[in-house]
Amino acid sequence: MRTTRTAIAAGAALAALLTAAGTAVADTGTGSTPSGTPSAAPSAGAKAKKAPTGDGARALCKRVPKIDTRINRELKRLNGPATERGSVARLEKRVANSKTAGDTAITTYLNNRLTFRKSLLPTLNQRAGDLAGVRTWCAANDNGKQSGGKAK
Repeated sequence: MRTTRTAIAAGAALAALLTAAGTAVADTGTGSTPSGTPSAAPSAGAKAKKAPTGDGARALCKRVPKIDTRINRELKRLNGPATERGSVARLEKRVANSKTAGDTAITTYLNNRLTFRKSLLPTLNQRAGDLAGVRTWCAANDNGKQSGGKAK
């Protein structure tokens, strides 16, 4: 019974994967379908999709303050004291408490969470540094309006 359910689930996952892959192959962007026949014209009521223009610099420059706030909030939380939920120090204290209690399964689980949480610190610090570069670029390029040499 279990293998039948597993086989059905695997078959459904494979079908979903093949359907998604087929869609990706069909969307070649050449204006024709893979079989060589011309694609159908959009219906009168359908809106044509706009081709993206530029590299998204204006949108990124607009979001820099929110991104900066979010990164700083996460760094503050992770570097917080043992009394702050989500801090590395609090999780270290929980690991120590579980070791003292002799709960090996809980210690292992919390240790894995602690390892992941500690790995977030260098990533967030790098993102903060990268964002400082983006902020400088945005200031020098009229918040992305002059992106790619195209002034608007």
